[in-house]
Amino acid sequence: MVSPSPSPTALAHHTDGHDASTDAPRAGAPAPAAERSSKSLIVVLGALTAVTPLAIDMYVPGFPSMGKSLGTSSSAVQLTMTAFLAGLVAGQLLIGPLSDRLGRRRLLIGGAAGFILLSVACALAPNVGLLTAARFLQGVSGAAGTVLARAVLTDRFQGAELPRHFAVLSQILGVAPIAAPVLGGAVLSVAGWRTVFALLAVLGVLLLLAVVRAVPETLPPERRQSGGLTSTFRAMGTLLTRRTFMGYVLVLAFVSATLFTYISGSSFVFEHLHGVSSTTYSLIFATNAVGMLVSGSVFARLVRRGVRLNTLLTAGVSLAALGTLAQVLLVLTAGETLAGTWASLFVTVAAIGLILPAVMSIAQTLGRRSPGAASAVLGGLQFLCGALASPLVGLFGEGSSLPMAVIMLLAMAAAAVALTALARPWRREGEPSDG
Repeated sequence: MVSPSPSPTALAHHTDGHDASTDAPRAGAPAPAAERSSKSLIVVLGALTAVTPLAIDMYVPGFPSMGKSLGTSSSAVQLTMTAFLAGLVAGQLLIGPLSDRLGRRRLLIGGAAGFILLSVACALAPNVGLLTAARFLQGVSGAAGTVLARAVLTDRFQGAELPRHFAVLSQILGVAPIAAPVLGGAVLSVAGWRTVFALLAVLGVLLLLAVVRAVPETLPPERRQSGGLTSTFRAMGTLLTRRTFMGYVLVLAFVSATLFTYISGSSFVFEHLHGVSSTTYSLIFATNAVGMLVSGSVFARLVRRGVRLNTLLTAGVSLAALGTLAQVLLVLTAGETLAGTWASLFVTVAAIGLILPAVMSIAQTLGRRSPGAASAVLGGLQFLCGALASPLVGLFGEGSSLPMAVIMLLAMAAAAVALTALARPWRREGEPSDG
């Protein structure tokens, strides 16, 4: 059942563009309670954002044992990940627009419940065919948390609050794929691959309880799309024709391709080419993740001080592009060097920590009339491009880090073109004052 929607007065309090936590408590005004409620909401939305990358990558270290257990090939096992990513893209494109018509809460609860059941189905799958089917449906159900977390934030907050909260989600979205294989490896060191999916089911139960307790309905009936499902999905089609909006969407898509390429190719580069141990590689990976967290924190502080989102986005894209260019030039001139590779990748990953919250905030602000549809387009293309980029590194051999560096450079170059030719940040669209 959908919980009662907040009153217009309460909604205005949360969406008037200033930080409610800085206001002095007024007589009779439950400011501390509202602040606690907002913090709980952000924590739950962050957890919903994290569970999808965990479901993507946690079981990767168990691929060899899965093939033996299910009596199938490595390519068939890899297909289970492709199926999940396909479900994740399809689920966002379906659930996002539907939420503009039906509201957020019911779909969040249904998605969490479906994720639990399908995680159990994955854990019990007797063969790779059923596992692949369950993974696809698990991706569809998991998409609810991913796409609706952004929509709920857009419903609830405006002004400088919105990008600060998106900074939290983007940090989680950037770090979770990095932490997932490490966590999965720890689980697999003491149990089989089926335990990973059992753990995901447990996480799903916790998320379901958290959604029921802490996530109210943020889209009241009077603000929902009218005119039937056709008009609901037509709103998404309208967004696809908007040049500026799609410019920002493509920036996120190509930057995500850069990040996914780094995640899929960096272990080969550091462990096989530079000969570092798995422990040292984990340290390098963690250091780069910390760089992303720090830049996300810097982003939030700069937004609070009034720095424009488009300025931060342009700086992030420029810095990330320079990082990838430096990596290519280092390989072509100085050859394979551990310090040079690490430094250039650190710069790139840290810069992405500026890009993600900026572009999410701008795009969701531009699509505020249909936040679910906007989130669907944003997230659908983000994961589609990431999924397409991930396997490319392995297609060009294992003798050099140049393929990874070139793919990352090309993706960042495409992001820069989308930013300048389509988004045109000098027009300052999508800034908090425009919301």
